[in-house]
Amino acid sequence: MMFDLPDPDTLYAALLARDPAWDGRAWVGVSSTGVFCRLTYLARKPKRENCTFYDTIGAAIDAGYRACKRCYPMAPAAEGEPAVKALLAALDADPARRWAEDDIAALGYDLSTVRRAFKRHFGMTFLGMARLARLRAGGAELVGGARVIEAQLEAGYSSASAFRAAFAGWTGVPPGAFVRDALLRADWITTPLGAMVAVSSENALHLLEFTERRALPAELAALRRDAKGSLGFGRFAPTDRIEREMADFMAGRAAVFETPLRPLGSPFSQEVWRALRTIPAGQTLSYSQLACDMGRPEATRAVARANGANPIAIVIPCHRVLGADGSLTGYGGGLWRKQKLIELERGFAARENGHG
Repeated sequence: MMFDLPDPDTLYAALLARDPAWDGRAWVGVSSTGVFCRLTYLARKPKRENCTFYDTIGAAIDAGYRACKRCYPMAPAAEGEPAVKALLAALDADPARRWAEDDIAALGYDLSTVRRAFKRHFGMTFLGMARLARLRAGGAELVGGARVIEAQLEAGYSSASAFRAAFAGWTGVPPGAFVRDALLRADWITTPLGAMVAVSSENALHLLEFTERRALPAELAALRRDAKGSLGFGRFAPTDRIEREMADFMAGRAAVFETPLRPLGSPFSQEVWRALRTIPAGQTLSYSQLACDMGRPEATRAVARANGANPIAIVIPCHRVLGADGSLTGYGGGLWRKQKLIELERGFAARENGHG
């Protein structure tokens, strides 16, 4: 992510100094607020452990942060190009809108020009930015207590057929090519943090991911290959069970998951995932600490890679692993979700210790 940036401590020092040399070259995502800002913003500075630095605006957005409405980190790019300015204003006014190329053309803008401008300034296309805004809007609806159907609509899944179409898009397989009586069956479940795809066999859960995770298409394709094409829609008992357990977890009633798991991965990855499940709710470790606990102190980077490749979110708690400096670091479901999960689990720990 940060090929041309210095280490985070140097960037944090630049943030504290409001160093103008970094304006437009680096941005900071603040986990406690869920926003990203310029390094020159004059507000009270966040704690070091709440800061993650990015070399593009797109990387910050992709990690789950929204643009600060006080320092306007996207404003310089918008000011120079009318199309960028107009589309950003439209997205800000209605983040739940489902944009398509025809909508951009209807406003009189050339599609290829808009695509190049957004990629150049933000590291992502306008349609990609709009999709992430819509997904965040759907998650916010559920966190705010909205009815599930409202959140489905906000997230862009108005029906089961819409989910099937999206699922087919993720796997690159037409809906009609999925097996009716498949060994692996996919469905989606709703949570207060957004929709998740669950894939189960008759006896175990094989995948549980937030719908916008970038690795999801590759994970689904690997499962389909492993099952020799026997992947379809529907539910087995493990999906029903994980849905109940997830509801209890999100409601703060239980931090233990007993659904049988069968994630697809190498023997080393399986070892890492088993180790992750030994970290109690409410506690966190660094990658190096986890490697040492596994008796593999020399394998910190390999442990980090396996952690990032975890295909069963939350249940295999890769969100409990932090950077060596205590920062949240990357999370496939978005850093805002990682922060919320850690906060939720601290509540479990407090009650267990008699403090809540």
